[in-house]
Amino acid sequence: MIPDLFARDLPEACRQVLLVIAPHEKSIMAELRMIERTSFEEWQQVGETIPVSLGRNGLAWGIGEHATAPPAGLPIKHEGDGCSPAGVFRLPFAFGDASVSEFRLPYISITESLVAVDDPQSQFYNQVVDSAQVTKDWISTEFMRREDGLYRWGALVAHNPANLPGAGSCIFLHLWRGKGMPTAGCTAMEEVDLQHVLAWLDPSLEPRLVQGIA
Repeated sequence: MIPDLFARDLPEACRQVLLVIAPHEKSIMAELRMIERTSFEEWQQVGETIPVSLGRNGLAWGIGEHATAPPAGLPIKHEGDGCSPAGVFRLPFAFGDASVSEFRLPYISITESLVAVDDPQSQFYNQVVDSAQVTKDWISTEFMRREDGLYRWGALVAHNPANLPGAGSCIFLHLWRGKGMPTAGCTAMEEVDLQHVLAWLDPSLEPRLVQGIA
């Protein structure tokens, strides 16, 4: 079920996976499956398959927990490329407009000053920070409280965890604009599906996002 390219790189403690598979590298649509296992049994799907939107330019090889070389022809992800990252990634925390949530992941409530920093020259590159609590050193950033509400619910994808400048930043699971409408590099879905996904994730089961091509 999980592509061999990534299966061997999943930690032994991982019992939950959000498996996102696109039909080809340039696809802006993919399918998400929630899968789980007990001990070392085979992975089993939980619930229905969920349609998701990817970046406007499809997939590029990201930086996560996978150690294998990228497939031939697949581009390497970089800042501003409009690609969602392919690979194996942690999901460190959820976020949303609500002051508290019933999600089991650690949760951050979005405020007017919460920003996602995408300036490679900033010491806060690829981080979500409270701009009221740090000294601003960036030229470019994104406010998490968006007018279009796409971050009303979401989760951080730990792409580029060492925050290497220019390697790609601030990748999230979030709400989509609509079916067939791409993102800037995140993975997006309908609100009811996203809430279901976030409620399912259990940090004690070491969940991971695995994204790749069929």
